[in-house]
Amino acid sequence: MAGKFEVYKDKAGQHRFRLKAGNGQNILGSEGYKSKASCANGIKSVRNNCGDDNCFERRETKGGKHYFVLKARNHQVIGQSQMYDSASSMESGIASVKKNGSTRTIEEQS
Repeated sequence: MAGKFEVYKDKAGQHRFRLKAGNGQNILGSEGYKSKASCANGIKSVRNNCGDDNCFERRETKGGKHYFVLKARNHQVIGQSQMYDSASSMESGIASVKKNGSTRTIEEQS
């Protein structure tokens, strides 16, 4: 099964997307957008930037958890990963975004 984007509204009424891997696991989440059109532009930005390793910023929390953010070439954050216990797990997450981020499948959630 291929990856997909899910678009939904959060409790505050903001539009968000999440990128899911083929196994259904969330691999990237967006910030909140005021409009659906801005959210769609965020998805386009994932598609345009997910193939460039330089767009992934690897980070570590003070507690030792690893995560990454995907940034556009203008350095604006597009999305953030979940927390990982190890750097190697984080790298697997990045590989999954690279693999699934170009998907054209978008599902609207109610």
